[in-house]
Amino acid sequence: MNRFLKLVHMEIHRFRWVLIGLLSITAVCQISALIWTLKKALAQKEEQLLGDIGRSSYYADVPDIITFEWAMFNTQMWFILPILLCIGVLSVYVFFVWYRDWMGRNTFIYRLLMLPTARHNLYFAKITAFLLFVFTIVAFQLILLPVEEFVLKLVVPADLRAESHILDVLTINQALVELIPRQFEQFFYKYGLGTVAVLAIFTAILLERSYRRWGILYGLLYLLGCVLVVTSPIFYFGLNSQIIYLYPNEIYLLAMFLFILVASVSVWLGIRLLAKKITV
Repeated sequence: MNRFLKLVHMEIHRFRWVLIGLLSITAVCQISALIWTLKKALAQKEEQLLGDIGRSSYYADVPDIITFEWAMFNTQMWFILPILLCIGVLSVYVFFVWYRDWMGRNTFIYRLLMLPTARHNLYFAKITAFLLFVFTIVAFQLILLPVEEFVLKLVVPADLRAESHILDVLTINQALVELIPRQFEQFFYKYGLGTVAVLAIFTAILLERSYRRWGILYGLLYLLGCVLVVTSPIFYFGLNSQIIYLYPNEIYLLAMFLFILVASVSVWLGIRLLAKKITV
C-alpha cells in the first residue's frame, strides 16, 4: 500500500501545475464574468431609472431584485468554457499519462517497471490519480459557488439583491447541471461511465504498446467491442420496442452489469498486459 501511495503521489506531483492552472483559469473566468455581468446589470438599471432606456441595453429584462440564480443564468457561457477546457485537458491526459513515460526522456516507463512493487500498482495509481483530478475539479467548482455568491453581495447593494437557494443555482446553470447532477443515480451513471471509458482506453493503449503496429488495430477493435457491449441494450430495446420483456429497472441493472463487465475485463486485461507482455 505504501508503494502504491508513492506512485499516486508521483502522478499527482507531475500534473500539479497543470491542475493548478486549470483551477485558476476556472476561478478567474467565472468570477470575472460574474462581476462584469453584475456591473452591466446595475448600469442598465441606473439607465432605466434615469429614463434613458436605450439602444445599448445589454439585458432584455433586468429584474428589480438581482439574485445569485439570475447571475448564474446570465453567465452560463463563462462557466461552460473553462469546464470544457478542463474536460479537454483531462481527455488528453488519459493518453499523456502513459505515452509520457514511453516517449519522455530516458524512457521513464522502464524505470517504473523495474521498481520493487507489483506492476498492477502502476496501473491503479494512474487511474486513481486521474479520478482524483476529476473530483478535485468538481469539488473546486462547489467551493467556488459560495465565493461567487459573496462576490455578488460585495458588488450589488443590499436593497437590490435577494438570497437564492443553492439547488436553484445548480439547476439553472446548464454547466453545473452537467458537472454536478442533482440525483445520485445520475452522478453515479455519468462518472461511472466516464471511468469505464478511461479504463477501456488504458487497456487499448497497453495493447498498442504490447503489439506495436498490430496493437493499434487490436486497441481500436477492443474499444469498438466495448462500445458495442455497453450500447447493446439501448440499440436492442430501442429498435425492438414491441418485444421488450424487461421492466425499466431491469434494463438499468442490465446496463450496470455490462458497465461492470467492461470495467472488469479492461482492468484484468490491462494488468495482464502490463505484467506479461511489456518487458524491460
